[in-house]
Amino acid sequence: MNKNTKAMLATLALAMISGSAMAKDAVMLTGKDMTQAQAWAIADGAEVEIAPDALVRLEKAYDLLMESARQGKPVYGLTVGVGLNKDHKLFDANGQLSKAVMEASSQFNISTLRAHSAGVGEPMPVRLTRLALAVRLNTILSGQTGVQPVVAEIYQAYLNEGLTPIIPSQGTVGEADILLSSHVGLAMIGEWDVMYKGKRMSAARAMDKADIEPLRPIGKDALSILSNNSVAVAYAMEGYRAAKQLVEVSPTVFGLSLEGLNGNVAPFLPQTNDIRPFPYIGEVAGDIRNVLTGSYLWDANKDRPLQDPLSYRTTGYTLAGAEKALVDLGQMIDIQINHSDDNPAVVLDASDDYSQFTQVSQYLVEGKGGVFPTTNFEPLPVALAVQGLNIALTQVSHNAVQRTIHLSDSHFTKLSRFLAAPGNNGHAFGAIQKAFVDMQVRNKMLASPVSFDGIAIAGNIEDTFTNLKLASENLIQIVDNTNTIYGLELMHSTQAIDLRKQANASLKLGDDTKAMYEAFRKQVPFVEQDRPYTPDIKAAGEFIKNY
Repeated sequence: MNKNTKAMLATLALAMISGSAMAKDAVMLTGKDMTQAQAWAIADGAEVEIAPDALVRLEKAYDLLMESARQGKPVYGLTVGVGLNKDHKLFDANGQLSKAVMEASSQFNISTLRAHSAGVGEPMPVRLTRLALAVRLNTILSGQTGVQPVVAEIYQAYLNEGLTPIIPSQGTVGEADILLSSHVGLAMIGEWDVMYKGKRMSAARAMDKADIEPLRPIGKDALSILSNNSVAVAYAMEGYRAAKQLVEVSPTVFGLSLEGLNGNVAPFLPQTNDIRPFPYIGEVAGDIRNVLTGSYLWDANKDRPLQDPLSYRTTGYTLAGAEKALVDLGQMIDIQINHSDDNPAVVLDASDDYSQFTQVSQYLVEGKGGVFPTTNFEPLPVALAVQGLNIALTQVSHNAVQRTIHLSDSHFTKLSRFLAAPGNNGHAFGAIQKAFVDMQVRNKMLASPVSFDGIAIAGNIEDTFTNLKLASENLIQIVDNTNTIYGLELMHSTQAIDLRKQANASLKLGDDTKAMYEAFRKQVPFVEQDRPYTPDIKAAGEFIKNY
C-alpha cells in the first residue's frame, strides 16, 4: 500500500471516528450524485472525501480490466493502440501479466501522455481547472474507467493539497479534451508544471512538498486521464451558472422597463397566457406580475397604449425560452458529471445480452463483467444544450436592445427625446445606443452553432465534432454581453422613471422593481447633464452580474 492510499484511509478513519471538522466541511464524492454546487465548492477550495464503496468499485473494475488483458482480449488503449493506431497490437499477455508486460504497459502510458500534451494558449484559470479535476474525479468514481485506484487518490490529493496542473486553454475539438487533460496526467507523473501555493513550479517538486507519490501509470490510466470532457464541461458549468443569474434577474429588469415605458400588463395576465400553455410561459408571466406588485401599471391610464411594441409584448416568450434552455442544460450537465465518459468502458457484472454472438462475447470476462468499446466520450447532448441556450439568450438580448431603443423614443414614452433631463440640451442617451447594438451583433455571431465545424483528422477516423468548449466560451461571452445590454437598459428605464416622477411625485413602482431601482440608483445616478457614460456602463453591467 503506497503512502497516498495510507493517507487517504487514515483521513477516512479519522472522519468516521472523530467527526472531525474536515468531515463536516469536505465534499463526499460517490461517483453518482455530485451536485454542481458541490463541484463549485471544491473549485473554491472545499476538501474532497471519497466514498468507501466507490473505492471498492475502482478495485473491482481495475481487476476486471487487467483480467481482460491477461486473457488476451483486445482492449483499446491497453492491449492495442489508440486512434488510427488501434490496429497496432501493443503486447500479448499470453495468460500472465509478467513484469515485462507491466513495464511495457507503463511505458506506453507515459508515451501516450507525452504525445497528447499538445494544447495551446494561456493556462486555464485555477478555479476552472479545479472544477475540471472535481468533475473528472467524480466520473472516475463511477467505477467504469478501469484505472488503478491510486489515480483517484492522486486527483483527491491534488485537490486537497492545492496542486493545480497548468492546462492550456485551447486545442480541443469537443470529442474528449485529449490534448488538454493530458497535462493532468503529465503532472501526475512529474513531468509538467502545477500552481502550488500561488506559484508555478514543477509538479515533481510540488508533489514532493505535498508528500504525494508520482503516478506510475499502467493499464488504461493514461487514456482515462486524458480522454474525457471535464475541461470543456467546466466551461459549460461556468456559462450555465452565469446564465442562471441573468435569467433570474430578467423579470425585474423587464418590469422596470415596462414601468419606464408606461406599458401594458395585458400580455402577462393568466387570461391571455393560459390560452396557449407553452413551457414556462405561465411561470414567467407570473414572475413578471409578481415583480410589478403595487406598481402604477395596474391602474388604468389614459396615455397608455392598448398594445406596446412587440419587443415588450413578447418578452414573456423570450424569457420562457431562456428558462427552458437553461433547465435543459442543467439537466445535461448533471448527467455528464455523474457518469463515466470513458472509451472503453469497464462494466462490472455486465449482462450477457447478445453474448451468443462472438462479436459480443469477446468483450465479456466470465464472472466479472466486460470491457466494451463505447461512444460515451461524445458530449453532444451537452453541446446542443449549450448552443440552445446561446440562441435563447440572444433572443432575450435582442428584445432588450429593442426595448431600450423604444425607451429613448418620445413617440412611445411621451417623455423627452433620448430621455434628456429638463435643461439638458445635449445628446443625453442619443449616442450610447451604439454600445448595446455592438453587444447584440456580437451575440448574434456567438450564437451561431459550432458543433458541425471541423476537419476530419486521425486518418479520417475522427470525422465529427462538438466544439463543446468553444460553444461554452460563447455562452460565457453572450451572458457577459447581455449583462452589459441589461445594464444599459436599466440606465434608460430608471431615467424614464425619474422623469415620470418629476411629473408625478406619487408614482408607485412594484415592490421588486422599486428595490432594484433604489439599489441601482446607488451605483448609477440620474443624468442631469451629459457626462462620460463609460463608468456608468461598467457599473451597470456589474450591477446586473451581482444583483
